[in-house]
Amino acid sequence: MRVLFAGLFHETHTFLAGTTGLADFQVRLGDELLTSAGDASPLGGALESARGYGWTVLPTADFRASPSATVTDEVVEIFWHEFRQRAEPELQRGVDAIYLVLHGAMVSESLPDVEGELLARLRALPGAASIPVFGVFDLHANFSPAMAAHANCLVAYRENPHTDGRESAVRAAGLLQRCFETGQVPRMVFEPVPVMWPPTGTGTSGEPMRGLEALARQIESAHAGIWAANVVAGFSFADTLDTGVSFLIATTGSDAEARAALAELSSLALRTKEIGNATEPPVDEVLAKLLPVPPGLTVLVEPSENIGGGAPGDGTGLLRAMLRHRLPNCAIAINDPEAVARLAALPLGARVTLPIGGKGSRLDAGPLSLEVELLSCRDGHFKLEDKQSHLASMCGDAFDMGPCAVVRHAGVTILLTSRRTPPFDLGQWRSQGLEPKSFSFIGVKAAVAHRRAYDSIAARMLWVDTPGPCTSNLRSLPYQRIRRPVFPLDR
Repeated sequence: MRVLFAGLFHETHTFLAGTTGLADFQVRLGDELLTSAGDASPLGGALESARGYGWTVLPTADFRASPSATVTDEVVEIFWHEFRQRAEPELQRGVDAIYLVLHGAMVSESLPDVEGELLARLRALPGAASIPVFGVFDLHANFSPAMAAHANCLVAYRENPHTDGRESAVRAAGLLQRCFETGQVPRMVFEPVPVMWPPTGTGTSGEPMRGLEALARQIESAHAGIWAANVVAGFSFADTLDTGVSFLIATTGSDAEARAALAELSSLALRTKEIGNATEPPVDEVLAKLLPVPPGLTVLVEPSENIGGGAPGDGTGLLRAMLRHRLPNCAIAINDPEAVARLAALPLGARVTLPIGGKGSRLDAGPLSLEVELLSCRDGHFKLEDKQSHLASMCGDAFDMGPCAVVRHAGVTILLTSRRTPPFDLGQWRSQGLEPKSFSFIGVKAAVAHRRAYDSIAARMLWVDTPGPCTSNLRSLPYQRIRRPVFPLDR
C-alpha cells in the first residue's frame, strides 16, 4: 500500500504578542522525514508501523514548533507548497491513503482553523477526494467541523501528561491497516460542547478527564462499528470559534449509534464542567506555609507560565516570591538568552549584577535585577531520560536548550537557558550538573505535563497563581472569536 505521510504540529497561543515564523519551526522535507523512523515522536511510531505493515511510505513535509504565538501565514503557505509539490505527482501515480501527524490547535494570521483549511485543500487535489485520510492529533486540539468533514479517522492522545503520543500514532496506523484489510472506510462524527477548561483541569489522572476517557473506552468496546472514540479537551489559550471541549467518533456504523455515544460523552462533560475549571491559590498564600522547610522535595507549579502552553518561560513571579519568603535550597529555570550571553565571557565564580527574565510578557513585573554567582556555563543539548514524555512527542529523543548558565542568588539556584524548555524531563537539570532531588524546592513553569517527570521524586506538589499569559482564570482573557455562550465565561 502506498501511503502519503505529512506532519504539521503547533499549539497556538493567540493571546501572546508577536508571531511564530518559519525560523521557529523544525522542518523536514521529503526523505528527511524518514530520519524520524523509530524515534520517540508520533511520526516515529507511525513510520515504524508502516515498515511493519509493509507499506510504501511517500514522505512529503513535516513542520513542528513548540507552543507559541500566532503562526505567520507564510509558514502555512510554505508548508502547503512543499506538501503539494511532493503529493501531486504521487497522487497521479496512485495513492492508497494519507497519514497525518497533527496538533489540531494551530492558528495563523488569517486562518483560525489551519488544520481544517489544509484538509479541505488536500481533498481538492486531483485524485485525493476519496482517499482514506487517517492520522493522530493532540488531546488539546480545538477540533473543527472542517477537520471532521475532510478526514476519515483521526485518533487523539488519551493521556495528559501526553505519555502516549507515539502509542496513539501507532494505534492510528493500526486502524488504517484495518481499513486496508477489510475494505471498510470509516467517517468522522463530531460534537462540540459549550465548555472550556484551562490546561490544569485536563489531566487524565483526575476528573473530569478520567471519567470521560473511561466512558470513551466503554463505547469503543460496546460498538464494533466505532473504530475510535476521542475525548478532545481543547486548548483554551486560542481565541477561535472552535475553542473548547469536543468529542469525535470514527465509525462505520450508523449515525444514530454515533450520535447516541456522543450524547453520553457530552452529558458527562456538562455534569462535571465545574470540576474541570481548576484554578490556583495566590503564590504568597502557598509559600507562607512552607517554613519550616518540610522534608523531601516540594515542586511549586506555576501554570500561568506554562511553557508547554506557549508562555515565554521567563516570568519572574515565582522567583520573586521564593526570594520574598526566603525559601532555602530552591531551583528554578528561566529562559533568558541575553543573560546567558552576558555570562558566557565571565570566569566561573564571578559575581555580577544583571537583569533576569521578565522580557516576554506584559503581564510580568519585568526583569529582576540580582547579584549572582556564576556556577557553570554549558551546552544545553540533552538526551531525554523519558522517551514517553510530552517532550518526546514534540521533539523525539533529544532537546536543545541552547547555551545555558547556572547562577546562584541567596538560596536560589537559577538555570538560565537560551531556548524555552518545557519542564517535562529531568535531563534538563542533570545535563547541567544539577540533581533535582537534592533541592528542597523546585519551581516548574507547567500545568500538568511535568508530572510525568516529577511525580516520582516529589514529596509534594503545590500549584500557585502568579502573573502570566497561561492563567487558569479564563475569565480574565479577552476572548473575541469564541462561540458563545461557553462555560466558564457564561453561566
